[in-house]
Amino acid sequence: MALKPNSTTHNLTTKMISIEELLEEFKHLADWEERCDFLIDLGFELPAMPDSEKTEANRVHGCQSMVWLTTDLKQVGDQKVLEINADSDALIVKGLIAVLLAIYNSKTPEEVLNIDVKQYFSELQLDKYLSSQRKNGLFGMVERVQQEAKMLSGQT
Repeated sequence: MALKPNSTTHNLTTKMISIEELLEEFKHLADWEERCDFLIDLGFELPAMPDSEKTEANRVHGCQSMVWLTTDLKQVGDQKVLEINADSDALIVKGLIAVLLAIYNSKTPEEVLNIDVKQYFSELQLDKYLSSQRKNGLFGMVERVQQEAKMLSGQT
């Protein structure tokens, strides 16, 4: 289901962690407990999503927790890049959203579709430590972002 672009995502000014920075940080964390704590901390840094955007239409289904996600295209230089805004009612999921933003935010729709997200999840060991329900929810978010990228790039 394609969503209408969301004007509130144009106001995101918080500098989120890049995937390269995230991978580097994870190298220095000794175990999953430390990584989980770090993910939760990242979740606290997510830009706020207005309650008006937390609608059924923006909800990501398949997640154990409540997750809402919107996308928009933003002009940066001579290209349009995906801008994602998302929120959850669960702390660890907010951290997983921060991971998705690190991977996908500010990429062109074509770049989003070409990213090997499973490789990043493997490097971060998310595939190893997340419960099957959390993994299903995470891949539900990935699928949603990829669907939005297809729609925004005109590939649907």
